[in-house]
Amino acid sequence: MSFFNNKVVVITGGSDGIGKALIEAIIPLGAKVATCGRNHDKIYKLQVEYSHVLLHAVACDVSNEDECRRFIESTIETFGGIDILINNAGISMRALFMDSATEVTRKVMEINFLGAVYCTKYALPSILERQGTVVGVSSTAGYRGLPGRSAYSASKFALKGWLESLRTELWKTGVNVMWVCPGFTASNIRHVALDSKGQAVGQSVLDEGKIMTAEVCAHHILRAIEKRKRTLVLTLTGKVTVLINKFFPSLADRLTYNFYYKKGEFVK
Repeated sequence: MSFFNNKVVVITGGSDGIGKALIEAIIPLGAKVATCGRNHDKIYKLQVEYSHVLLHAVACDVSNEDECRRFIESTIETFGGIDILINNAGISMRALFMDSATEVTRKVMEINFLGAVYCTKYALPSILERQGTVVGVSSTAGYRGLPGRSAYSASKFALKGWLESLRTELWKTGVNVMWVCPGFTASNIRHVALDSKGQAVGQSVLDEGKIMTAEVCAHHILRAIEKRKRTLVLTLTGKVTVLINKFFPSLADRLTYNFYYKKGEFVK
């Protein structure tokens, strides 16, 4: 029998990318799934696609605390509790700090960091009762600050630090707290990344065909949840980045600069 059979799994940001791949992977394993997303049309499409099973899908902006509370409360009302919360909803940005409106930093922090805080706050009593799992989808940018991604890096550093604190607070409770760093993954997040004015960029600077698929990423995340891991850093580049930044920070500065700048000009 699957580890996830009859478990209630909440996945934020389930209408695209890694979140949708997690739903596609976990429903056949017998899980009861609740998800949310900001786009009403995508949430409706998801409900139609999974009309053969009980998928609790709600339009919710995770940067809004009241909407998060209603989403979590409706999930508990629908399924009776929560076993696993995967804080996956997120947004990226692509602009130098000196060119960016401060609104960009605020918006990214509210979605990537506070969205996880709000959902976890209201789900935690049920997760504690069931000795379940809290997951945060972070990034290698949560270990190494990246140029042109200052707000994104800040939000992921904050997420990792907060989850580490939470893990320690819950050390003796039977609840597992884990953070995941997928690295570059083929998803919609780069297309909706914010520019310096807070508008969606609308395109990716990467060759999406040459990076990890959302489906492969979802598989790794689910295995890590089952094994109750502490951290999961995916891709060789991600692992090397974390190690170099930890032991050779000056080298990491130079390598990161050379990756994002060509002839002194920011290019990515």
